[in-house]
Amino acid sequence: MSFKDFQNRTRLFVIGALEADEMAEFEQARRQFGQKAEAFIAECYSLSEAFALSLKPAKASDQIKTRLMEMVKNRQTR
Repeated sequence: MSFKDFQNRTRLFVIGALEADEMAEFEQARRQFGQKAEAFIAECYSLSEAFALSLKPAKASDQIKTRLMEMVKNRQTR
């Protein structure tokens, strides 16, 4: 596996999208590329975390809020 292929697989690895057979090949390449591989994996994790933190929460619909409030009221009356 070339380092470019490793980089592509790393992106899949970070999001948990590698199959079992791909994981074995990935781990072998990870050992082969050593510190260079570890640095790229760390960079991908950092980018993934930064992306996740940049997302704004979805606004709950009025229907969901109404259902939630009904559930809370029902629990209080029991």
